[in-house]
Amino acid sequence: MQELMKARAAALLSEGKVNRVLGWAAGEFVYDVTPTVFESREELERDFVYSPFCGANLSKYLVKEARKEGKILVFLKPCDSFSFAQLVKEHRIPREKVYAVGVECYGKTDATALRSLGITGIVGAAEQYGALTLNTLNGERRVTVAEAMLEKCKSCKTKEHRLCDELLGEEGEPVSDCSRFEEVEKVEAMTPEERFAFFRGELSRCIRCNACRDVCPACTCETCVFDNPASGIAQKAAADPFEENLYHIIRAFHVAGRCTDCGECTRVCPQRIPLHLLNRKFIKDINEFYGPYQAGDDPETPSPLTDWKPDDVEPGSAVRKGGRA
Repeated sequence: MQELMKARAAALLSEGKVNRVLGWAAGEFVYDVTPTVFESREELERDFVYSPFCGANLSKYLVKEARKEGKILVFLKPCDSFSFAQLVKEHRIPREKVYAVGVECYGKTDATALRSLGITGIVGAAEQYGALTLNTLNGERRVTVAEAMLEKCKSCKTKEHRLCDELLGEEGEPVSDCSRFEEVEKVEAMTPEERFAFFRGELSRCIRCNACRDVCPACTCETCVFDNPASGIAQKAAADPFEENLYHIIRAFHVAGRCTDCGECTRVCPQRIPLHLLNRKFIKDINEFYGPYQAGDDPETPSPLTDWKPDDVEPGSAVRKGGRA
């Protein structure tokens, strides 16, 4: 797939249909893969990769890149295409400035999970038929993709793309046994005191690096409320539990109804805080109160929080007209 992607990107550059390419570049280590803009065939040939470690969602970078002159090619995994469609819907990305190429994906690998399995010194990786072959300084190791999968890939919604101009590889199918709300249900089953203690324990590890906000496709404000110097909490670690709660709860409310559940917030968190649980709880509530809705499913259907219907849930009630959602 990597060579096919490089060849297609090089062809589109040569034909003048795009003037740059947004993809992933190899880093110092095989698992050190970085979203990168390529402007020439030479750069593509030297640095472009599509490997088991390309978990990063590229759609957020288009908010800035699509404003530049010319047209940009972007490679989108199925989950990335939901974020892309949502940003197009919100007019954050001019659709005509982007050439989107969908690429197949069946789950990406978490380097931290590999370390927990005792696998270090990785110098090469290849995936085939659900198995991951790793060349390490201590010899070859083999694990299943499921054993070392990113958290966000464990609860994948679908292998189908939502918005792209062409597809490389085979289109996947919806995931019939998606259990992404199981974790939320466990939290909901707690008593209020247990739930508060759970989230306090998780959020207390936050160092306010802002990685979750900076990578989130739904966080596209030109100036974030938490960067306001008059707020007293701008760009600093939380001074007390109140500030720890404030940052993450306000961010979750800001993306409610727009979060595509791409899981990038949890993926980049250096403290391994399960931030996706906050957003996923809101998604579950919206589904129950207003009916099933998936942000980014298409670029036209309005969010339940920006639309109104006669049978909408009343304030303070969990019951819609005609019965519980």
